[in-house]
Amino acid sequence: QVQPVESGGGLVQAGGSLRLSCAASGSSFSRHTMAWFRQAPGNQRELVAEITSDGITNYADSVKGRFTISRDDAKNTVFLQMNSLKPEDTAVYYCNAKRFIWGQRRDYWGQGTQVTVAS
Repeated sequence: QVQPVESGGGLVQAGGSLRLSCAASGSSFSRHTMAWFRQAPGNQRELVAEITSDGITNYADSVKGRFTISRDDAKNTVFLQMNSLKPEDTAVYYCNAKRFIWGQRRDYWGQGTQVTVAS
């Protein structure tokens, strides 16, 4: 079991950058697929980016070329580097840890961190 804790959100001007971090407690961090989701007011939570335990990444079309997800298993941390931010990137960003154990999916969520992009 892991418990993600996000940090790094804040207010930034359009075109600026932010780096989100997610530190996860637990000894099995490296076995989890880690992901960032976001949820804007009135919208459903959506996948932003994910990285598997093998380092394979996947991005939402809306952030490709602007966001980069990475992980440091030695520090139990996953990062989301966000460049060229747009007002539509404004949302609460959530860190997610996912793993299948005996065929059962286990998801662990952080509390979220607010990202606000001013135009």
